[in-house]
Amino acid sequence: MTGHKVKIETVVQSLLLWFAGNARDLPWRRTRDPYAIWVSEIMLQQTQVKTVIPYWERWMQALPTIAAAAAAPADQIHKLWEGLGYYTRVRNLQKAAQVIVAQHGGTFPEDYESVLALPGIGRYTAGAICSIAFNQPTPILDGNVIRVLTRLFAIAENPKDKTTNARLWHLAEQLVSEAAISPPRAPRPAPRASFLNQSLMELGALICTPRQPQCLLCPVRAGCEAFRQQRTEELPNLGARVASTARAFQAFVVEVRGQVLVRQRPAGMVNAHLWEFPNVETTGHQPDPVVVFQTVFGVKPPILEPLGVVKHSITRYRITLTAHQTGLGRRPPKMEGQWVKWESLGELAFTAAHKRLAKAAMERERRAGR
Repeated sequence: MTGHKVKIETVVQSLLLWFAGNARDLPWRRTRDPYAIWVSEIMLQQTQVKTVIPYWERWMQALPTIAAAAAAPADQIHKLWEGLGYYTRVRNLQKAAQVIVAQHGGTFPEDYESVLALPGIGRYTAGAICSIAFNQPTPILDGNVIRVLTRLFAIAENPKDKTTNARLWHLAEQLVSEAAISPPRAPRPAPRASFLNQSLMELGALICTPRQPQCLLCPVRAGCEAFRQQRTEELPNLGARVASTARAFQAFVVEVRGQVLVRQRPAGMVNAHLWEFPNVETTGHQPDPVVVFQTVFGVKPPILEPLGVVKHSITRYRITLTAHQTGLGRRPPKMEGQWVKWESLGELAFTAAHKRLAKAAMERERRAGR
């Protein structure tokens, strides 16, 4: 038996024992329902567990079945997702639910290739669903697993490199396959392929963290090459970060006789289908907001009250959104969007930044007693 084989076996057994006693009690871990697990995996993409939990619980209460998700109005799925970001995820989730209803009779498919063929499901997500829900030995490779494997095997090359990425997938496959076939030493009954993959993700989230990993608490420390070589802080080698770009916008909350002007972002754009207040980009210069307002609406505002400044990020962009609020006697000659009552704003799915503006504007109206 080779040393590499012994290491794989040792790692698997150590991870399974550790996971059995240290796994977090997460709501989607209390079920083997592939739909519930699928929703959690989509929500968890680029989003922290503590953020996802209330969203997952609200989603499962509102749309408890695949058929319900397939038939839900677009406004409802966007509202349920409001604040999670990366809204293409929820639109693809609904498209996939519709495919499952049309092609699989509403039952989530169990074979890996059928799962992989669904909209919005890539190799990682398909592997996670098939292993966690069906205990199949399908490998997974996300940011947490990449970090664990590059440190465990001291892989110094960039994980995004094609050859290195293929090597990592192969290692992930070896681990989950070993879990499925090796004699059980962890408490039984245990879905070993499921637990192995979850243990890799859990280790990366709790112990093998990006900075200051807790190596002394790690169940596989004895076999970790990066720990032995004192290289944990330099791995994984993700290359240089893309430089961020600053952008500036001005937004306006405009009220006419108890109604507020909002607009919906068109398909094909970032945050498509979400709602926002009228706004215009002003990157590179600082124009007078009154001049900007006149340009956008074709009328001079009687007064512009500062509403606030929201700073946020979308991909590599660092955005500063400056907002003003005003009331007009009649609808402006130039406008784009829909007029809604103040009390109806909460029913719309806003982008995260504009949701903050809506909350601030409604609070101002409440204090003013209007």
